[in-house]
Amino acid sequence: MDKAFMARAIQLSLDNVSSGRGGPFGAVIAKDGNVVAEAANQVTATNDPTAHAEVLAIRQACQKLGFFELKGCDLYTSCEPCPMCLGAIYWARIDRVYFGNFAADAARIGFDDSAIYAEIKQPHAEREIPMTQMMREEALAAFRAWEQHPGKIRY
Repeated sequence: MDKAFMARAIQLSLDNVSSGRGGPFGAVIAKDGNVVAEAANQVTATNDPTAHAEVLAIRQACQKLGFFELKGCDLYTSCEPCPMCLGAIYWARIDRVYFGNFAADAARIGFDDSAIYAEIKQPHAEREIPMTQMMREEALAAFRAWEQHPGKIRY
């Protein structure tokens, strides 16, 4: 673990607040002792609810390394990742995550993820945003095509 990478993630979060560009979140991705990518939250600056620091850093790192997996990389983030970022971290196959603030710290200042975690446990029809399954047989056609596709790249 390199404290300099965490210090940089924290500095990105502080700079983001002082510049007015976004929320108090920063992230750094490192590999073999070098920074591969870094980002700060840009949700309000870009009107993109997915523009969290971790997601932006993952996108940059994948572009820079030319691959959709970040095996061998570590993520340093100023706060415990939200459910969306956690999903992206697992899909990217990052080796380790180091974080500064707890999710509970973020909740105290208005960034509360607990409702999302609670929603995931609810049956589809009982969620705040109801989810209705439909046309499964038709949708399965794409999955069947994927299973048969000789050039597929597994991820």
